[in-house]
Amino acid sequence: MSLLTFEQAIADSEQFSKRHLLLGNGFSIACRADIFHYGSLYDQADFSGAPEIESVFGALGTKDFESVIRTLESAATILPAYIADGGAAPSKMLEHATMLKEILVQTIAGNHPHIPSDIPVEKFWACRRFLAHFLSGDKAGCVFTLNYDLLLYWTLMHDDVPFGDPVDLAKNDSFENDEDEPDADYVVWQGETNAHSASVMFLHGALHLFDSGKDLLKYTWVRRGIPLIEQARAALASNKFPLFVAEGTSAQKKDKIRHNAYLYQGLKQLTSNVIQGKHCWFIFGHSLAANDDHILTRIGRGRFKKLYVGLYGDPQEAWNAEIVSRSKWLASLRHDKWPLEVAFYQAETAEVWG
Repeated sequence: MSLLTFEQAIADSEQFSKRHLLLGNGFSIACRADIFHYGSLYDQADFSGAPEIESVFGALGTKDFESVIRTLESAATILPAYIADGGAAPSKMLEHATMLKEILVQTIAGNHPHIPSDIPVEKFWACRRFLAHFLSGDKAGCVFTLNYDLLLYWTLMHDDVPFGDPVDLAKNDSFENDEDEPDADYVVWQGETNAHSASVMFLHGALHLFDSGKDLLKYTWVRRGIPLIEQARAALASNKFPLFVAEGTSAQKKDKIRHNAYLYQGLKQLTSNVIQGKHCWFIFGHSLAANDDHILTRIGRGRFKKLYVGLYGDPQEAWNAEIVSRSKWLASLRHDKWPLEVAFYQAETAEVWG
């Protein structure tokens, strides 16, 4: 199977008016293969200290940490109403709810660099040059990520001055100052109206996004000077949870997305861009697995003419064969009026992190 280089794919895409990019976990793996890997937060978590917690996830049929925490806390409150003395169960449930918050933070922190300077500046420079194909110039479109980590955010916020050759990236994510508290140590999502101009969307949430119950907040380094990992720990202690879509199936993910205005707006924005016939799309670091069909079917049923899919390693390997097969399936979803051409490029040649 003949593959394009990334440079050849970019050159070929000059025929289209805009380029959009969908990022999967391979984006993070390419940066730090030693700490980032496939699988949900649930799959990475260590429940050995309280195996009962894992059983609760199974009983509820979810991989949503927040849902399990709230269920444990609610059960501890109402159990005494049904059992005379309640026994030791209510206190154990509350203990496990607290433990699960710590497990969540430990899982995130354990699979993430602590601060941006843990990553060489040369890597950020290379990544900014990669992103410039999608967020700079007259072809600039949008970048959509399915990742929870901070690597994309850090890259967009990184200072170009040390490199002497600045790259101007569109980085609007529709978060701005809180109108009521402009000096707050967070910024607030401005809602659907302002979101139409966003160029970066975290489709499955992210470590630095928190739902306060009233607003969606984005925690930042610059406003507090505190590492985001530490901010996440403090937020959890105050019963504020990162916005994550960590469910196991596409249907479950779609359901959670539909119940959050920010996530749903991101999905709608992706949908509005895939129906633009003069645009094109790139996918990097994603296996096209069925548990993300809530995203992929929209790409398949769009109207843009060409999709560029990255393959890592030998194209004959089983995982790449599956990606090729799934890509053909996406093309098969198209209406005859808007056929989809799929081209494959060697992911390594993108040199995303140098």
